[in-house]
Amino acid sequence: MRTKTVRVLLVEDDDGDALLVEALLEEANAPFVLSRAETLAEAERLLPDAECVLLDLGLPDSHGLAGLHRLLAKPNAPAILVLTGHDDDSEGIAAVAAGAEDFLIKGKVDGELLLRGVRYAVERRRAEDAQRQLREAELLGAERARLERGLLPPPLLRNSDVDHEVRYQPGGQRMLLGGDFYDAVGLPDGTVHAIIGDVCGHGPDEAALGVCLRIAWRALVLAGEPAEKVLKTLDQVLVAERHGEGIFTTACMITVAPDRRSARYFLAGHPEPLMMVGDQIVDLPKSKIGVPLGVLPDYAWTGVDVPLPSGWSLACYTDGLIEGRVPDDVDRLGVERLCEILAVHLRNGPSWMDSVIAEVTELNGGALDDDVAILLLKDGK
Repeated sequence: MRTKTVRVLLVEDDDGDALLVEALLEEANAPFVLSRAETLAEAERLLPDAECVLLDLGLPDSHGLAGLHRLLAKPNAPAILVLTGHDDDSEGIAAVAAGAEDFLIKGKVDGELLLRGVRYAVERRRAEDAQRQLREAELLGAERARLERGLLPPPLLRNSDVDHEVRYQPGGQRMLLGGDFYDAVGLPDGTVHAIIGDVCGHGPDEAALGVCLRIAWRALVLAGEPAEKVLKTLDQVLVAERHGEGIFTTACMITVAPDRRSARYFLAGHPEPLMMVGDQIVDLPKSKIGVPLGVLPDYAWTGVDVPLPSGWSLACYTDGLIEGRVPDDVDRLGVERLCEILAVHLRNGPSWMDSVIAEVTELNGGALDDDVAILLLKDGK
């Protein structure tokens, strides 16, 4: 079996000791690439190209374990073996405790022992890196699951004649949820409430704030708070819970009447919902978008009433769906172009969300920068 070449960095200021190490490795007939640094500063520059470091503890710019600590503190530090002339068990124990893979004494190690130490150290470091990456992946998965439960819960529409579909796509390459959230709740009298929102920014703080607002909204709706007051209360919650003065949230809230003949929606700096009947997009009344939550104290949001024809559906979405780039165009996609795309996919059938997101992503030339969330409510009669 062919043995893989190992890239070794020798940190040694003594020319004689350096020649001895090279001779030992050649004696072992090992495939290796040996580079040398005579100072710790030089070693730090060469460190990214090394798989294993043989480190002397007595250097012109470093003495004792200080150099070991400096190299181990570097990002993605390779395996490090201490190779010193000091036969001191206590120092060896301290070096290994600090993170060295082994502690070898000059003059007491032959080529085979040195080679074995290098290879074992490299493989141990690879195994440690693999375990760390696995733990990070598990933690990332657990974090994603917690955020999904908080931001994207199953809507409470049991025994309701209003159907729903939802989609969520994280922006860029993050693979983590941002501050987009949605929810829908059906009340005993038949009223259906829904919300979709977008906390400005990305990261765990924004996601946590989105979870807070989504849970507060569900609690307010289940408690029977009038729709006109829900956004005002959410605004107070946002101001109390946000982690920065300039943090705001856009939202679209919809209330569907028990007879399913009308709906009222409220906009807080958020894109209007889209109404569809069959394969046609129906224009909604021109409405005041309103300011986002967290911008103006004591602002009052007003609702827009719309009739619902038979076979209606209402799509609420976050602005990640309309802010992608368009080839040969300096502007973002925008609502008008989104409607053109949607009109084509509606003619191909009711399951349009995935295909629309895919086309918008393709027009953008790759993953969308912002998260995309869609909540679709449909007449289930």
